Amino acid sequence: MNYADIKQYDVANGPGIRVSVFVSGCTHYCKGCFNREAWDFQYGRPFTEVTVQKILDYLQPSYVKGLTILGGEPMEPQNQPAVLELLRRVKETYPEKSVWMFSGYDFEKDILGRMWEEVPETKEILSFLDVLVDGEFVEELKNLSLRFKGSSNQRTILVQESLAAGTVVLYDLEQR
Repeated sequence: MNYADIKQYDVANGPGIRVSVFVSGCTHYCKGCFNREAWDFQYGRPFTEVTVQKILDYLQPSYVKGLTILGGEPMEPQNQPAVLELLRRVKETYPEKSVWMFSGYDFEKDILGRMWEEVPETKEILSFLDVLVDGEFVEELKNLSLRFKGSSNQRTILVQESLAAGTVVLYDLEQR
């Protein structure tokens, strides 16, 4: 996997100060995408052990609330092995830090539906996620007043609660 960027201090992609990793590669090709260059799986730099260590170092301060993974598309099947390895290391080192992910894939239809059975890493990736913002960006539904998402069709999902309930449980931005 390649990555497009790593932001050491990000406040736009989840609550608090976060480390954000923008992976390369996406097949959604959303009209109006803010990160078109990351559609290319070869864009950016190779994701290596040095990259993982850099992310772990960035996460170390207590004021950093967690990790956000976005892209590109972190749930592309070819990106999942590297994403999973990163999540294993992050949760092993910092179990108290939250993990957010942004994916253009639909949680029920694509991730729990097709990927759950077809992509070996999907189940374990989900076991590490606190929140998933799902759904493709739809330019016609763009809404700049939304927190942590770009268009009104996207949902902010509490992953562990949803898996336990067997139905989508949404993150209440007002309560958190």
